[in-house]
Amino acid sequence: MTKIAFATDDLKTISSHFGQAEKYLVCTIENNQVTAQEERAKASHQHGHGESHEHHQNEHHHSSMAQSISDCQIVVARGMGNPAYESMKSAGLQPILTQFQTIEEAINAYLEGRLEHQDKHVHIHK
Repeated sequence: MTKIAFATDDLKTISSHFGQAEKYLVCTIENNQVTAQEERAKASHQHGHGESHEHHQNEHHHSSMAQSISDCQIVVARGMGNPAYESMKSAGLQPILTQFQTIEEAINAYLEGRLEHQDKHVHIHK
């Protein structure tokens, strides 16, 4: 069994920015098919007013984003900042940043062995 968390706003499309996604759609895969889907809350990471955060505050925000999906093995988005990417890996999740727009496309690609991580979608903050 594998659980995949998709960062999403509408439960259909994959968010282009992991940190700004409103929620997760968690899909359970067993015997090469989706056996369950569940909407889960996601802590947001809005950069707004105080753009410069302390590093340890960012780590706390990122780890809180992983809490509700701690039983998952994979987290999928279309874009993610490097600090969040590293935080997801530290939480034991495999981040996959993809070009697929919809969750359905990404699930089909996963089932066919074609869902691949693309490093170019990791945003390096300077």
